[in-house]
This record gives sequence, structure tokens and C-alpha cells, in this order.
Amino acid sequence: MGLECSRLYPFLDTDTELRYDGRDFLPLESCFMAYSAIVLEKRDHIATITLNRPRVLNAISAQMAEELGDACREIGQDGDIRAAIITGAGDRAFCTGIDLTQVIEELDSGVAPSGPGKPIPVTSEVGSMVEGLAIPVIAAVNGYALGLGLAMAMACDIRIASENAQFGAPDVSRGRLPLSGISPRLARLVGRSATLDILMTAEPIDARDAHRMGLVSRVVPAENLMAEVEALAQNIAGKAPIALRYTKEAVGGGMDLTLDQGLRLEADLYFLLHTTRDRTEGVTSFREKKTPRFTGE
Repeated sequence: MGLECSRLYPFLDTDTELRYDGRDFLPLESCFMAYSAIVLEKRDHIATITLNRPRVLNAISAQMAEELGDACREIGQDGDIRAAIITGAGDRAFCTGIDLTQVIEELDSGVAPSGPGKPIPVTSEVGSMVEGLAIPVIAAVNGYALGLGLAMAMACDIRIASENAQFGAPDVSRGRLPLSGISPRLARLVGRSATLDILMTAEPIDARDAHRMGLVSRVVPAENLMAEVEALAQNIAGKAPIALRYTKEAVGGGMDLTLDQGLRLEADLYFLLHTTRDRTEGVTSFREKKTPRFTGE
């Protein structure tokens, strides 16, 4: 491995120990990937992804989408992480959707960004990337959440908004159709009529209206947003990891089933949970009146 190390990582000596992350070898002391369009922080069983393009209101570029996908895979493979937070850098925007400068450049070059026979752009997959995480994900919406930014927020399990947050999808005003699951996700959350109102007028709604519709679960002052979200994440991360994953599966999976099917899914997951050490720990701790120590086993 020494020669291979020198070729791939000339700044390392041949005795440096490496780990394999599924695609490449990385120094063992580096337990994170080098990102520039996002920031990934892991602490106390919580991973925080910050969309890091504040100069363009955290608009999604192809690089950001790729890095977000890498970060989600990294989080999904880290058994120490029990909850995740997604937010935007700065105090003006969570994410304002796709970076239109890239779309304009593609049009100016004569290259259609998408069409029949072409793959869906990676930028349109951000909602699925986030939704694919098995752990609970909280969106800290600290400003505009528009277009793909709205899709990303809706793909999270819980949404907490600052008082200055705004939500919308301006796509139809630009001759585009909302992508990344905006239409079906929004309809599931706020209903058909409210969804068509938001999408067809292409006008944003404020945080209070979003809360009234059920799009967000809480609205807090902007200066308290991250403290509120981090406290919630810590609360969740202290619960049994397998029970959290099964709860997410029962709710998310059950929404696409009939009531009878949903009840069967819930019962199956309930009985599966009986085989875990965490379930035994929870019962024992309750009986002995002590704080449970969950291990995710």
C-alpha cells in the first residue's frame, strides 16, 4: 500500500494508516470530507449540515448538491450519529433554490439542462438525498426557503422556522415546473388547495402562515432559532436510536399505505423492537428508576 499511498497522497509518508470510505482511501485522522459549498459538523451524536453559499443566498449549485449527497452518505454510515440538522449560512436564507446563473450559462452555451433522454440534474435530487437518511432530520429555516430550498426543508422530518422565514416555489413564474418532489410533498403537508395556491401564484408565504398550514411545527425569534433546534436535536438524540428509526419508518411508510396496512407495518416494527437490547434497557431503567443508556443495539 505504500507506493499507492505515495501516488494518491504525496503529502503523506508511506507509513500513514488509511481508512476506506467506500470510494477512496482517507487518512484515519481525517473523519470528515473537505467540503466548500457546505459545512458538516458532528458533535454529541448530532450532525449539522450548513449550506454555505451566503453570498448567493445559499442557492444550490451542482457542487453543493454533490457535496450534500456525499455528506448524507457519510452521516448514514456513521453509527454514532442519531439526529441531523440542516440550515443555511447567514441570516437571510435557508436556501433560495437552484443557482440560476448555472442554468443561464447552460442555455447560453446551447446545452439544454434537461430533457427527454437526459438524466435528471443532481441539483433536483436534493430532497431525496435528505429524505433517504434513516435518522431524524430537523430543518432550521433561517430565512428564504424557495424552490429546491423548500423541497429540502420538506424532506426533513421536522421544520422549525425563524420569524423572518418565507416559503415558496417561484418556478411557474419562470416557465418551469417545480421539481425534487415539491408538488407531492407540499400536498401531503398542507393539502391540495393550499398547494395549488402556493405553486400557481408563485408567491411566498411567511412563517406564521406556514405554521398555520402545518408546513412548520414551530416559529421562533431569529436569534433563538439555532438554540431551539439544537435543544430539540439533543432531546431526540437522547432517545433509543432504533426506536427513532422505526418511528420514522412507521410514520413515513404508513402515509403511503391504507390504514390497515399502516397498522400492520406499525405492529411489525413494534415486535422487531422487542428483539433489541435498547428495548430491554428501557424497560429495566424504568423499573429501576434510572436514566437509560441506549447503544443502538
